Amino acid sequence: MAPVAQGADRAPFANRAPQQPVIQQRAAAEAVAADKEKKRKERLTELKVEIHKRLLEDLNLSAIESATEQSLRGEIAALTNEALDDMSVALNKEDRLALTQELYDEVMGLGPLEPLLKDETISDILVNGPKRIFVERAGKLQLSDVTFRDERHLLRIIDKIVSAVGRRVDESNPYCDARLADGSRFNCMIPPIAVDGSLVSIRKFKKDKLKIDDLVRFGAFTEEMAAYLQAAVSCRLNIIVSGGTGSGKTTTLNALSSFIDNHERVLTIEDTAELQLQQVHVGRMESRPANVEGKGAVTQRDCLRNALRMRPDRIIVGETRGEEVIDMLQAMNTGHDGSMTTIHANNPRDAISRLENMVAMAGIEMPLKAMRSQIASAVNLIVQASRLQDGTRRMTSVTEITGMEGEVISMQEVFRFERLGVEPSGKIIGRFNATGIRSAYSDRFRQWGFDLPASIYEPIV
Repeated sequence: MAPVAQGADRAPFANRAPQQPVIQQRAAAEAVAADKEKKRKERLTELKVEIHKRLLEDLNLSAIESATEQSLRGEIAALTNEALDDMSVALNKEDRLALTQELYDEVMGLGPLEPLLKDETISDILVNGPKRIFVERAGKLQLSDVTFRDERHLLRIIDKIVSAVGRRVDESNPYCDARLADGSRFNCMIPPIAVDGSLVSIRKFKKDKLKIDDLVRFGAFTEEMAAYLQAAVSCRLNIIVSGGTGSGKTTTLNALSSFIDNHERVLTIEDTAELQLQQVHVGRMESRPANVEGKGAVTQRDCLRNALRMRPDRIIVGETRGEEVIDMLQAMNTGHDGSMTTIHANNPRDAISRLENMVAMAGIEMPLKAMRSQIASAVNLIVQASRLQDGTRRMTSVTEITGMEGEVISMQEVFRFERLGVEPSGKIIGRFNATGIRSAYSDRFRQWGFDLPASIYEPIV
């Protein structure tokens, strides 16, 4: 075998210069682009602060409310261009439009929060101090690129929100619940209670009323479960929707209310009005906290007591969380069949325990058996809503209350969501299934004209 010339095995690569891996090049380019975008935003923020001061001096604030949006935008654009010329700052058309929009949001809206409120894909906005704003999309939290200039800027927007509803936040009253103009639920807490900067949460108000068909299409439950729930609501069973925060309790309650007959008088009671009932005859009530002097509070219990004097066919309490549980149970037990409410609990059995705890916390001294008997005769059905790890919301259990066995409330699960596994992407694999137990209210359904087929109770093997 002929000897191989020295270096011959490297000859084909001898003239190639060492190259940076493509991934490193891409990462470097992305870092440069990100840094450039960051500097651009910082520059626009500095300009916005300066021009906003001028706007407050030059705009006729008393005439803002009567001005049309188009004329106000035009005036802000003109003042912005004039200020940029005075400062000898050159901006391209895109940055000028962005700056004008942000200034309009500062004057008329909620500043940096405005684009998030307008984004229909966002369901929750969570502010952890001025520089960290998270949003929820499709059940998943993600950090947004929106920021406030500093804590003072954030506090100014908070004050703008709470003063619009006649409230205030300061060191003596560092937190507040409110409702935005579009119906979104707002809660805030400011320093010194909020350690690292003011905390704000906004649960956005959905303009589209989701119906049962929509929830079936989204996979929240099945058509068989929908048929069962239609019969349950129409036959005036008392229903509790149980679940954790953000599990879809209010959405489920709204959808269930679509089965209520239009001839019935429905009264709703809420801390913050969120329910969107689809009936003709609906009276809505909202509780009210005490004023600065500690007077004028109207609790959910006050509203509930008054509602009982208003000839309701059904009473719907947005969320039962305190002493109003006593009046709610009594209403369910004294002729107001078909009433509904939501409660925070992880499963149907926990929901019953929560009811017991709330009765005890209300200061009502009652033997345990008598308390449980009251609950068992008042509540007919518990619908459990859950948000799974992949962000999807499912109705994980439909459970009937069937009475008492000794001192224990007896329950039977009719439908459940069975988890079968997890895809590599993190999506939950599962199915809805009947438990094989026939509803304890089948005869009642039949008497009301809902003869459900026996097949809906048959489990999938």
